[in-house]
Amino acid sequence: MKLFLNDKPVWIVQLDEQLDSSAYDAVLDGKNEIISRNLVGNVIVMGASPSHIDRLLKLLEVKKLKKLKGITFAVPDKKFAVEFIKDQFKIVRAAGGLVVKEDKILMIYRLKKWDLPKGKLRKKEDTLKGAKREVEEECNIKVEVKEKLCKTWHTYVRKGRRILKKTTWYLMENLNDSMMRPQIEEYIEEVRWMDKKEVKKATKNTYRSIEEVLDHFYNKEKTIL
Repeated sequence: MKLFLNDKPVWIVQLDEQLDSSAYDAVLDGKNEIISRNLVGNVIVMGASPSHIDRLLKLLEVKKLKKLKGITFAVPDKKFAVEFIKDQFKIVRAAGGLVVKEDKILMIYRLKKWDLPKGKLRKKEDTLKGAKREVEEECNIKVEVKEKLCKTWHTYVRKGRRILKKTTWYLMENLNDSMMRPQIEEYIEEVRWMDKKEVKKATKNTYRSIEEVLDHFYNKEKTIL
């Protein structure tokens, strides 16, 4: 499992997987507690337990950990560790779309960050239908859903509650953008078509989970070509 805790990439992997410790900047022993000064670069905790994950959650609530690029927890029971993480949050289901028009991608500017259109699903709402609805509402366009791209997990805190948002992403094609405009009530300031060069520039001011979706799309595009 991969998720983004406060925009920091976190991987949960099985301890007995083939792990190359030389690929990390720091290798920590799961027998010891993690401390912030050891979280520099790409870190792996070998034999990690739920207490290590809980410790990271608490650290991220009070520190930005600017030197930490990403952390991998190699755990003896991956399924249990994933369920432990989910228990620490309220799970919110969301869906969104990466909309293409010729060689351009639709980006939105919201809360001072470049983003992709997405939103919370309604109760019992079908994921695909919800993704289409959110994109069309936020950008005032018409789209056709082509295929599922990927899923992302990211966390945030709202009104003192930990939220873990599971977002399902779909590749979509623009059908009609003649009335395109941002949905102001959703704090969207701008909706813009961007070519690959513009997207690369925009990612300097976006979320890591959004980078993940964009990378998935461009890598898929290379495979098709």
